[in-house]
Amino acid sequence: MDLGEFLGKDAVVIDLKASSKKQLLQAMSERAAELTNLSAREIFDTILQREKLGSTGVGNGIAIPHGKFNNFDKIFGIFARLETPIAFDSLDEKDVDIAFLLLAPESAGADHLKALSRIARVLRDTDRLAALRSASSEDAIYELLTNPAHSNAA
Repeated sequence: MDLGEFLGKDAVVIDLKASSKKQLLQAMSERAAELTNLSAREIFDTILQREKLGSTGVGNGIAIPHGKFNNFDKIFGIFARLETPIAFDSLDEKDVDIAFLLLAPESAGADHLKALSRIARVLRDTDRLAALRSASSEDAIYELLTNPAHSNAA
């Protein structure tokens, strides 16, 4: 599964301003609502409920908040690079500056897990992560995330 299957060019945000985990999740929920048929409140509430089970801050400055939704028919992602790193209750206690929000249908099952795994694999690549942190445009970030030439083996 390639990230381009569920990440559109319009779903990449750089220099997102947020001073807290809650603000980050709200901003990403609002952007996702603009691009899907879900409401920002529904997205935010679902993501927040998932965070209560355990932080999606996976370490190395990366968070992968995610949730499943009724009446939603596709896997959908949003990538954000924050202007300033924020506390996120990450496993390694490091501040987060890269977030990838993943939304999936309630019925997605294994596809949801495959998408999460693919995101983690792509963001675990230290060279690519450094390039994502220094890229100067949304287009450059989209290319880094979706171009097979930059991909690890699936």
